Amino acid sequence: MSTRIFIAAAIAVLVLGALAPRVVSNGYVFYAGFVALQYVVIATAWNILGGYAGFVNFGSGAFVGVGVYAAVFLFNALHAPLWAQIAGAACAGGLMGLGMGYLTLRIQGVYFSIGTLALTTVVNTVIVNWSFVGAARGATVIAGQPKIWFPNVVSYVCFAMLALAVVSVVIARWIEGSWIGRGLAAIRADGAAAECAGVPTLKLKLLAATISGALLATAGAPYPYYASYVEPDSAFSINYALNALAMPLIGGTRNWTGPVIGALLLSGVEQAATVTIPSEMNLLIVGVVLIGFVVLAPDGLLGLADRAIAWGRRA
Repeated sequence: MSTRIFIAAAIAVLVLGALAPRVVSNGYVFYAGFVALQYVVIATAWNILGGYAGFVNFGSGAFVGVGVYAAVFLFNALHAPLWAQIAGAACAGGLMGLGMGYLTLRIQGVYFSIGTLALTTVVNTVIVNWSFVGAARGATVIAGQPKIWFPNVVSYVCFAMLALAVVSVVIARWIEGSWIGRGLAAIRADGAAAECAGVPTLKLKLLAATISGALLATAGAPYPYYASYVEPDSAFSINYALNALAMPLIGGTRNWTGPVIGALLLSGVEQAATVTIPSEMNLLIVGVVLIGFVVLAPDGLLGLADRAIAWGRRA
């Protein structure tokens, strides 16, 4: 896809998203849309470090939770508007990603993944004992009605998440096609060889961790407006860590379109499952789907498509 077509498509998506509240009256569409778009942000953000650089991050829930509680803090302290809460969450997530990267990116493989998994427990413990943001009892965020264009809070928050999804995809696509993406691909292939070839491996890994952490945190920032009530168990849910890993693997990790495809597919399956089976089964479904793709299609749906095209040419 050329850059002009991509930019035109991104603008068209934003325009359609802005017009949707004036056309669609069913509130469930915006609730479901919020979840799907949040998944797009999470999958795209995770893939910047996990897909492009090859560092599997199990701590996605920590970054999403930090974004949630950064928004709660700014709302309680300053009654900050949503855009300011998102900006604050991005700063908090970026700083945490930079700190996590500085401490853990010198190690690789399972040791890095274990370190990121422990991050969720550490941050969750801090929030549970911080009374200003509600501690273990949770916090209530009562948002006022939007003053411009949008008829209700849900449609406003859904559009905000749409804008974040578009921004995340734009950033991921730019990284993929830039010298940063080429350097991360070299690190994924062989970090030692990349460093010997002059690639600034540590700087690139820290940059990827910072950007990924900032975007993951923005995925959590609108959630208090969406749900009106948050508590640590939901903000730091293991579902975020599992879904963040599953969605890029389902769609494919080597291209920016893979996480988007995986996010939309997984959110659609979960929405369908919610109305047909108990919600506790959702995690099992995601786990089974993840195992299936790891075994049968390790390169995701994009890999399957490439193999099918190659097979067709040989035939």
